[in-house]
Amino acid sequence: MKIEIIGTDAILATEELLRIQGLEGSYETVNEVEREALLTTIATIVGIVGGSITIAEQLHKWSQKYQQSSGGAKIEKVLIVSPNGKRLLLKDATVAQIQAILEEK
Repeated sequence: MKIEIIGTDAILATEELLRIQGLEGSYETVNEVEREALLTTIATIVGIVGGSITIAEQLHKWSQKYQQSSGGAKIEKVLIVSPNGKRLLLKDATVAQIQAILEEK
C-alpha cells in the first residue's frame, strides 16, 4: 500500500504517520517541480499489525490534525493507494472508508 502526502510539512507528517503503532514502512520524497514550497512524499506501508479499525481510526485522526491545522504543520492532500490500485483521498473519508481500503488485497 502507498500513501502519497503533499504539503509544506509532508516530511514531518510522513514521519509521524510511520510512528503510528501498527504501521510498518518507509518513505521517499518525490522530486517534482516545487510549487509554493509544497513537498511530496510517498510512504510505502509493508505491514499492518493489529486491527484495521484501530489503524483506520489513527489514520483519520492523523489526517484531520494536519489538514485542519491553522498556522502549524500543514498538508494539502493525502491519497491512499491499495495494492490493487483502489484510491482513497483522506480529506473527507470516514473511518469506515479508511478501514475498507486497508483491508483491500
